[in-house]
Amino acid sequence: MTTRMTVQGIYACATVSNFDEALGWYEKLMGRPPDDQPMPGMAQWRNMGAAGLQVWKDDERAGRGIVTIVTPVLEVENARLASLGLQLVNKMEGKFGAVAQIFDAEGNRVNMVEPPKGHVSG
Repeated sequence: MTTRMTVQGIYACATVSNFDEALGWYEKLMGRPPDDQPMPGMAQWRNMGAAGLQVWKDDERAGRGIVTIVTPVLEVENARLASLGLQLVNKMEGKFGAVAQIFDAEGNRVNMVEPPKGHVSG
């Protein structure tokens, strides 16, 4: 018997109350529409590395999500997002790499992270 969980992928989730508005915002953030909306009030972007993103309509938990997206070059994403009218804030750099944040209209925090130079994920 295996004691370790077998993970095929992981989804980060953001919960929202205004699903249609949030869907438009996350389409801008991700640079494309969701891959599917398998049920009412849920959209998902799949196959992004070994991860994905889900946006859920959930009035009770709306705005309390934290999503972290690792990108190879934070400044490239910063420029792309700025061209769409989205702004990264709270940028920090150090031995850990670089981190900035963006917030959707309901307060969900999206951390944009660039790993330290020379870091190999695996």
